[in-house]
Amino acid sequence: MIYKRSSQLFSEAKKVIPGGVNSPVRAFKAVGGEPIFIESAKGAYLYDEDGNKLIDYINSWGPLILGHAHKPVIDAVIEKAKKGTSFGTPTQLETKIAELAVKMVPNIDKIRMVNSGTEACMSAVRLARGFTGKEKIIKFAGCYHGHSDSFLIQAGSGAITFGTPNSPGVTQGTAKDTLLATYNDLENVKELVEANKDEIACIILEPVAGNMGCIPPAEGFLEGLRKICDETGILLVFDEVMTGFRLAAGGVQERMGVNADIVCFGKVIGGGLPVGAFAARNEIMDHLAPVGPVYQAGTLSGNPLAMAAGLAMLTELHENRNIFESIDKKTEYLHKGMDKVLKEAGVDFTINRLGSMISVHFGSEPVTDFDSSARSASTGKFNKFFHGLLEEGIYIAPSAFETWFISEALSYDDLDKTIEAVRKVAKTL
Repeated sequence: MIYKRSSQLFSEAKKVIPGGVNSPVRAFKAVGGEPIFIESAKGAYLYDEDGNKLIDYINSWGPLILGHAHKPVIDAVIEKAKKGTSFGTPTQLETKIAELAVKMVPNIDKIRMVNSGTEACMSAVRLARGFTGKEKIIKFAGCYHGHSDSFLIQAGSGAITFGTPNSPGVTQGTAKDTLLATYNDLENVKELVEANKDEIACIILEPVAGNMGCIPPAEGFLEGLRKICDETGILLVFDEVMTGFRLAAGGVQERMGVNADIVCFGKVIGGGLPVGAFAARNEIMDHLAPVGPVYQAGTLSGNPLAMAAGLAMLTELHENRNIFESIDKKTEYLHKGMDKVLKEAGVDFTINRLGSMISVHFGSEPVTDFDSSARSASTGKFNKFFHGLLEEGIYIAPSAFETWFISEALSYDDLDKTIEAVRKVAKTL
């Protein structure tokens, strides 16, 4: 494929935007080459500035569960925009989407809308600290909760050693309150809790990881975290920015049968527009301003366009639960097809899947945490895999550490074309 126009646009963008992109993963630095500039999208397809048509497995990093430019969502946004784009005052739409979200998701009574997943997770941690009166948090290596200072922490060396910042601008003072654990390792969590008795406000995690590739929780892992939190007065926070309203109508809490104390949302809840949210039981949420002492605010939170898009999306998912079964089956079909052709090519690989999230890791060992994901990525095979698929018209995330997102708009013909593309590329790995 030819990307002359995209290359030209990237050169122009670098003159006025840091790195030429407004979010680092878009720059293709992880895989090499230059990013593709998209002109439009419809259903399962992207159309770039050079006129290429691509089957899309990113879907705006997850929210477009029904595909690009889904008519009910687009119509809702257009109709709302005609009445004004933002007021900075309450609207009935905010209440309607809140009522629907509370109805769909287990174990929540109230929900607060914000403007991004980062803001949702940041606010959830502040709320947990305010509710418990404790300052430390536990997060997991490889789980991404946005770019708030508390989350940009790399590993310490053992249960008592604090993490250290992995981005300039994050202070040591912030880092000392963030404890880093190994995903799917309950014993490691227990060590951290024991070494920091009565100091930990919350444990926050992606209940199904999507930022080190797709990594499902090991059997008993979420249940074990719930038990630890119940025994120690720690709040369990599920970052369901990716999984909420995608893996089930009620997210991971519904699908896995494990309740969190605070749940963070994004992506699907905005129908493709920038939005986030966090939710909990009344006793926790009533600690938020203006009712309680924990301050959180946002001038454009709950803006009408995002609320209209989100309400249209959630309404369809609520009324047609068969969508979840359908996209799960499509993901399983893709999994089986890729598994077959990669084995035939003699490639060492692991495919992880849960629901409509899936990723391919290159290596023979299971991928269960960040370290094993990093080892599979270090082979360099993913980069060849990415560019090979791109040449075949298949667009996956430009990073070995990102899950693929399946949309209902994908046809089985699209999936067969993808499997055939994987067959061709596998011969070069």
